[in-house]
Amino acid sequence: QVQLVESGGGLVQAGGSLRLSCAASARTFGNWAMGWFRQVPGKEREFVATIIRTGSATYYANSVRGRFTISRDNAKNTVYLQMNNLKPEDTAVYYCAAETDISRSWQINTQDNEYDYWGQGTQVTVSS
Repeated sequence: QVQLVESGGGLVQAGGSLRLSCAASARTFGNWAMGWFRQVPGKEREFVATIIRTGSATYYANSVRGRFTISRDNAKNTVYLQMNNLKPEDTAVYYCAAETDISRSWQINTQDNEYDYWGQGTQVTVSS
């Protein structure tokens, strides 16, 4: 059973930075595409960023492009989301997700129904 555990969330002032981490339990982590999503209560889950299995390609939502950076360390089974210049509208629960279908691991996956496993989420709150 795959487990994803996020960490690094918290309270930060606008303009500040946070780095989220997502540690995966499986040794096959290097075969997966990974993504970050976020959700505000009462709203649909929103795509944030994704990275292919090798880390050589990434893609971002327009709302975070230029401020957030997704990266991965396959030796540590971990994916990261560096968030800079945070804004109050970035406040949400952030989830990491794994696309474990190897045939899709080289693709850019932006839809939540493309992902097979999800973490429990970590709260990010940005104060103005």
